[in-house]
Amino acid sequence: YRYVKLAVLGSLAAALGPDTHSLLASLQRNELSERRFLQLNKCPACWGTSWCRKFLNGQLRLESWGRLRLFDFFNVKNVYFARYGEPREGSRRVVLKRLGSAQELADIDTKICRRATGRGRRDLFQARSTDIGKIKDYCRGGMGSKAMVIGFVSTLNFSKFFFKWDTYTDGLLKSKLFCINETFKKSFYIQSFPSDEGWPFAKYLGACGRMVAVNYVGEELWSYFNAPWEKRVDLAWQLMEIAEQLTNNDFEFALYLLDVSFDNFAVGPRDGKVIIVDAENVLVADKRLIRQNKPENWDVWYESKFDDCDKEACLSFSKEILCARVTVDHNYYAVCQNLLSRHATWRGTSGGLLHDPPAEIAKDGRLEALLDECANPKKRYGRFQAAKELREYLAQLSNNVR
Repeated sequence: YRYVKLAVLGSLAAALGPDTHSLLASLQRNELSERRFLQLNKCPACWGTSWCRKFLNGQLRLESWGRLRLFDFFNVKNVYFARYGEPREGSRRVVLKRLGSAQELADIDTKICRRATGRGRRDLFQARSTDIGKIKDYCRGGMGSKAMVIGFVSTLNFSKFFFKWDTYTDGLLKSKLFCINETFKKSFYIQSFPSDEGWPFAKYLGACGRMVAVNYVGEELWSYFNAPWEKRVDLAWQLMEIAEQLTNNDFEFALYLLDVSFDNFAVGPRDGKVIIVDAENVLVADKRLIRQNKPENWDVWYESKFDDCDKEACLSFSKEILCARVTVDHNYYAVCQNLLSRHATWRGTSGGLLHDPPAEIAKDGRLEALLDECANPKKRYGRFQAAKELREYLAQLSNNVR
């Protein structure tokens, strides 16, 4: 990290040297009101238009150094922090995301253009002649006659669950959605599982072009790594509750977290609630559809395999299996291995969120045993039982320390 900081300072110095005037101009310019920066020209293959008026009217401004494109080299996830202001409400912090890397977005453009020009297999675009022209306009760099959102999700049966999607004009894809790229799914997920209905995701606010705005939650979970034991126990309990909610819920959808690390979660400063702030890598499985289609071994409990790698936030999984089994322990495995247990490593620190427990808890040994069995089970189906007992034990400890 020291070398990274030096590289940043060196690059900044290089940028400051030759043209200080242009640097100051970039700091003063509000790129969030520019159609090109928002990639509004990418519509109809964009995330939405519901917040375009706010963007184009200058109600959103990137924070400080985020205005410098120099730092885009380090911004691999295309995440920006901005201030959003309402005339009567003042300003508040929001998070802006492109929901994909530059390469992923470029791949989307290529695939759409190929399909629109007839070189791909027959699909939704070719089936709707009235929309082909708009897609072709988009491939030539134009917006088409109307701005609309096209959403693509997996072939799982989302039609009954689909209820909140960004504003679009033609009602295109309102009843059935098709898969073309993982990045389109990301925009669908954050709208279809809203925080207002109890899902542990950051609140979706709106979109313009390929920029999505979500609510700023608070400090990342990493900043609580050395918090008082009482606080860490409460956060650990919430994480296990999230794993349970995403695995078993009344909607019969299992949401599997494929990227679990300390920077993918944040904690609200007022209510102390843990929220998933990076839901770009989520796999959604329709359990009802699995029961209906009955793929091979669909009713056999699936145990995720422990991955003892040398890197941070490693996970071992098979998307095909996750989408073909009703009972899966993946979320328990991901939270225990990458966040809570002694196997969790992050930024050179190991021991997990529940490191260094009080002497009496360490002596009892139950917590360590449950964490080990949850991360790397020794018994068949041991993780399922360990996760259940761990949730109950953490709830007990949390109540005791409050």
